Amino acid sequence: MRFPGKRKTKHYFPVADTGRVSFDTDFSRKENIYLVGIDQLLVDIEVEVDDEFLQKYSIPKGESCVLDDKLVEEIYQTLVDEDRIIGEYAGGAIGNTLHNYSILSDDKSIALGTICKNIHVGDYAFKYICTTSSKVDFSYLQPKEGKMARAMCFLTPDHERSFAIGKGIMNELDSEFIPENVISGASSLLISTYLLRDESSPLFKSTMKAIEVAKKSNVPVILSLGTSSLVAEKREFFLDILKNYVTIVAMNEQEAKELFLETDPLLAGEKSLDYVDMTLLTVGKRGLYICGHVDESMARETKDLIHSKSISEYNKYEYSRAMKKASCIKPIKIYTHINPYMGGPGEIKNTNGAGDAALAAVLHDISANSYHKELIPNSPKHETEFLTYSSIHQVCKYANRVSYEVLKQNSPRLYQGLPTKEQSLEESYWDL
Repeated sequence: MRFPGKRKTKHYFPVADTGRVSFDTDFSRKENIYLVGIDQLLVDIEVEVDDEFLQKYSIPKGESCVLDDKLVEEIYQTLVDEDRIIGEYAGGAIGNTLHNYSILSDDKSIALGTICKNIHVGDYAFKYICTTSSKVDFSYLQPKEGKMARAMCFLTPDHERSFAIGKGIMNELDSEFIPENVISGASSLLISTYLLRDESSPLFKSTMKAIEVAKKSNVPVILSLGTSSLVAEKREFFLDILKNYVTIVAMNEQEAKELFLETDPLLAGEKSLDYVDMTLLTVGKRGLYICGHVDESMARETKDLIHSKSISEYNKYEYSRAMKKASCIKPIKIYTHINPYMGGPGEIKNTNGAGDAALAAVLHDISANSYHKELIPNSPKHETEFLTYSSIHQVCKYANRVSYEVLKQNSPRLYQGLPTKEQSLEESYWDL
């Protein structure tokens, strides 16, 4: 499990008698820590268009919609003939997050979904595999007859992105291809609302089976909200899913507004904590929030300036590590916020994938906590059941920094990890 920088050794070689580490401990050994994600495997096709183009094909701006495969092919051929395609990348919200997670951690993640049974050099399935980190394990995918799904990502001059999806075989995942033993041993299970769009599809039933297995095995379930129109359409259903299954929810402010009927992002984050243990909330040019729970006895006050917005002194305990609410004797809600790293890129190439990149950083920290706990269970870092390895303040910085890398490039996926010692993280966090 690669983690940015060299951590302070007091956590690895504690001086307390109860936390001493054996000289036989092999710090280089591989532990069985991995992330599992279910995805509608697809290829992102990015195109620059104007608003009139979206209106012509009745594509809602800033949203994601499903179109007939024939219409998607017609649009695609038109764009090819006009030489308007910017690039074609392996995509999908979960696929992006798994790839970014494996790039950041230099460790294993497992993808579940469907892929073409017959793969040919140069086709979409081939491109998907070739442009995904080799650390992402595809051995559990279900091979199916048919075409790979495509997501046409339309970029308008205001940098807004709108999606038109050609489904192909993306919803055909059968429940027998949900490996229960793999999910029960994972550090986290990652899903999105897109998987639960069509309740009649095999994918819906498979996803519900997976989250039931995760719940039974006490594996954190992370839900990415996807698109605000879908959230609005099935609001009560998703609130029920959050309440009964989800540990962490990742969303942007539009999705938060539709789900919690709250325009203020901080108040939306507060409401989300009535349903889940932790929340990642991105707010575009205003950065991102992380909201969570901690037991009152484990709360740590910030050493930074205390801020008040719609919640007074909301960041007072941002130096705390997040916990599951059920693990707290006296749970309190904690919040942190960060503005875009270095004010954001001078030129934003594309907002596609920035939220997925931020979520990958959060999942990396959670997996690092699982890894460290398995390696050194008696460390003071694990005196109680924490969800994250770092404080939410530090996780927020990490997520913000990773999303910056995606914003400054065209691809929604990271090409490489962050520097070994990351300057955006606190100097005291590293050994000098």
